[in-house]
Amino acid sequence: MEYTLFILFAALIMDWFLGEPKLVWNRIPHPVVLIGKAVTLADDRLNIQSDTDDEKIKKGSIAIAILIIASLGFALVLQIFLQKIGAIGIALEAVIVFVFIAQRSLYDHVEAIQSALQSGGLKEGRKAVALIVGRDPNFLDKTGVCRAAIESLAENFSDGVVAPAFWYAVFGLPGLFAYKIINTADSMIAYKNEKYLHFGRTTAIIDDLANWLPARISVFLIAAGSGVINGLKAMRNSVSVTLRDAGLHRSPNAGWPESAMAGGANIALGGPRQYANETVDQAFINAAGKRKLEVSDISKTLKIFSASCFAGWVIIGILAFI
Repeated sequence: MEYTLFILFAALIMDWFLGEPKLVWNRIPHPVVLIGKAVTLADDRLNIQSDTDDEKIKKGSIAIAILIIASLGFALVLQIFLQKIGAIGIALEAVIVFVFIAQRSLYDHVEAIQSALQSGGLKEGRKAVALIVGRDPNFLDKTGVCRAAIESLAENFSDGVVAPAFWYAVFGLPGLFAYKIINTADSMIAYKNEKYLHFGRTTAIIDDLANWLPARISVFLIAAGSGVINGLKAMRNSVSVTLRDAGLHRSPNAGWPESAMAGGANIALGGPRQYANETVDQAFINAAGKRKLEVSDISKTLKIFSASCFAGWVIIGILAFI
């Protein structure tokens, strides 16, 4: 436990500079892929469409409970083993944590959307944004592509960076593994459609609980990043917009980092959007901000994202060394 923050600090730096090493993951499956296969197995075995709604809820609860317990058990055994092999174990644990944090990969995915819009126009931008968002890209104009990219950047800063770092800092590898199971399962079996509305209900609730505090912590990091990039006024605006508009989002958590980013960059996020099976009528977050978004706005928010990540490094580094 005494090395947890040092390990986290090293893992964040490794992730930023190394990102996703394709040479490795082209040869062996990424751990998140293995987690996805476990979720799929539970879905295939327990999600029976002929069951009643109550039966689906019960089986969905059993599925996520089994997945969480299995992840906790595996992570606990792994952590005990790593602690017994000294410095090598510390180094290996830092690598494991680095694998589960998504600073660099998130930055690269959103930067790829920016590059696609610049080089290939709307058509290529739609293709690039389809890789990271659930909404139908064919309904998006250039502003829509930019907005979808920025919203994904902000929301996944909380889900893919702050939350795994937070749960690792608090509970070590068991906390990190359990969180990744919950978050991956939520992205796979917590849709509000006929197949998953009841089966994924418990998973969705647990994911909301797991992300509640990290989403709010992310606000302060994004505000700090906004201050570094755009000055103190942007920092204050980031916080004030969040306090006013976070509740406008239909998610109890996503509205917090999105509002912070909207205020810090002085842009309007949210608004009506089209998904594969539904149109969602959502209010604008920071409605007074810039609505006609451009590629330059993606660039601006990527700078805020980077500064927000660095702010996290500073905080963890200070806590590790005091």
